[in-house]
Amino acid sequence: MEKYSVNQYTIEAIVNWVKSDEIAIPEIQRPFVWKKTKVRDLIDSLYKGYPVGYIITWRNPDIKLKNNEISLGKKILIDGQQRITALTTSLLGQKIVDDKYNKIVIKIAFNPIKEMFDVLNSAIGKDDQWINDISEIFKSDFSTMKFVNNYIGKNQDLDPNLIEKRIQKLRNIIQKHIGVIELKHELDIDIVTEIFIRINSKGVVLSQADFVMSKIASNKKYNGDILRKTIDYFCHANTKSEFIEFIKDHDIDFMKTVFFEKMKWISKIKDNLYNPDYKDMIRVSFCFKFKRGKLSDLVSLLSGRNFETRAYEEEIAEYSFEILNNAILNFMNRKYFERFLMIIKSCGFVNSKLINSKNALNFSYALYLHLNEKKIEANLIENYIKRWFVMSVLLKRYSGSPESIFDRDIKNINLNGIEKTIKDVEDAQLTDSFWNIGLVQDLIRSQTNNPALNVFWAAQIKNNDKGFLSKDITVKQMIEHRGDIHHIFPKSYLKNNNFTKNQYNQVANYVYVQQEINIKVGDKSPNKYLNEIKNHILEKNLKYSGINNIHELKDNFKTNCIPDEIFNMNHNNYEEFLDKRRKLMANKIKRYYQKL
Repeated sequence: MEKYSVNQYTIEAIVNWVKSDEIAIPEIQRPFVWKKTKVRDLIDSLYKGYPVGYIITWRNPDIKLKNNEISLGKKILIDGQQRITALTTSLLGQKIVDDKYNKIVIKIAFNPIKEMFDVLNSAIGKDDQWINDISEIFKSDFSTMKFVNNYIGKNQDLDPNLIEKRIQKLRNIIQKHIGVIELKHELDIDIVTEIFIRINSKGVVLSQADFVMSKIASNKKYNGDILRKTIDYFCHANTKSEFIEFIKDHDIDFMKTVFFEKMKWISKIKDNLYNPDYKDMIRVSFCFKFKRGKLSDLVSLLSGRNFETRAYEEEIAEYSFEILNNAILNFMNRKYFERFLMIIKSCGFVNSKLINSKNALNFSYALYLHLNEKKIEANLIENYIKRWFVMSVLLKRYSGSPESIFDRDIKNINLNGIEKTIKDVEDAQLTDSFWNIGLVQDLIRSQTNNPALNVFWAAQIKNNDKGFLSKDITVKQMIEHRGDIHHIFPKSYLKNNNFTKNQYNQVANYVYVQQEINIKVGDKSPNKYLNEIKNHILEKNLKYSGINNIHELKDNFKTNCIPDEIFNMNHNNYEEFLDKRRKLMANKIKRYYQKL
């Protein structure tokens, strides 16, 4: 089977596709991000007859309607949105949405004397040699003779035949051809993605979620255009709270929808723990409601695919949009969203920098919505979500092929129930071997963004532990207020003793400590500065820390997993120290998980 066809179409034909809604522009590369000068350059290239590349379309499958008639699939633009949008705004004067979500028209001016194009500005607007807006030239009622006469009237001593010739050359832009690669609707997403990557020289990568957004936006019959806008708006408003006010001022029609009513609370959120983008929102909603994990299945369902007959049916597309609408509304539900974040925080993950797996959050939220829909008791949901999320982080569960694992996990949970599924995972993977060997080895790292280390910090937060050598200030407070991670064996001390960066930056050498304490420690060896602290406590002359008794000091060591032998350790004992502390950290993580 031929996977695609390559054809040449005039710009006029392509623009008419857009005007007649024959081609859907799903805003994969949302929104219009080209600089205005790039629009100018595109028009200049067309005027001079230079090639402007290909656009890629992917046709929706033909679908059987309820009356058994066949509706032909609409073309979806998957590459070339910026070029097509540039043409519609500059040649037709249509408004576009810029990267600040403002609706604007990009006006390109033309100087027929010099055959130059430029973006309209105040200076050009006052210069009679310039045509301020070339879209005037492409209007259906445009009269070349009338225009030339007016132009010559303002610019004396010009050859009217020359001006007419150049105006006609400009108008002929719409007869120039653009190559269109038309992909067959039978192709699956993986093949479409591969073709896109091989053709697109800029290295832009499309995700499965991009194709879902294409399918959503292309189906206006089931309000797909509004649903796509909902997803985009919610994610944008979650990071920029003022965007809700922007919607009120600039998108009155959307403000009247139930979707806006359900999302407007997001402007009051000041938390950055979970900032889902459109990919996350689609993935969570699909997993929760459809009990599947592979977004290629959602593309098929939104197209109306019957997986048994392999035909495409309107009823399936309609039902799929209905279910997805419901899932998006659940995702945006303030009570659910805030309750989920509270659960994640309650197990110690109070800051986004502790979370290096967005997909662990995504699946956990899908699971929360699933369990809530099942009307499971709130206290049980809290326990399940805590265990699943922390387990996922520890095992790096969604770091490989998240789609496949999402698919497997949600199907197992739906089939066997959450309690059995969690127990099966724990029995299979959270074994004594994991706690005593695997987890210890996971702590042999030199990167601070280490899953095991993040769980260790979460355990300290959950236990309300104080920072290293701190009397009152907790690890939680340090993390929330941008506290510093420092080295127990000072970095400069180890560097002076010929240790490499990979060695002195081992995560088992890290603690949260107040900066003023760290400064006083300087580049001293642990056996020196810790014994000084001990003597200061005995002498009641506190110089390093507010800790004023030995018992409190030892308790601080215990909560920070510092081995007692450290009082006698210098650089010769550094590897021994790391080994002992890793085991203490792993044991603390184990106790923390078992108490969730």
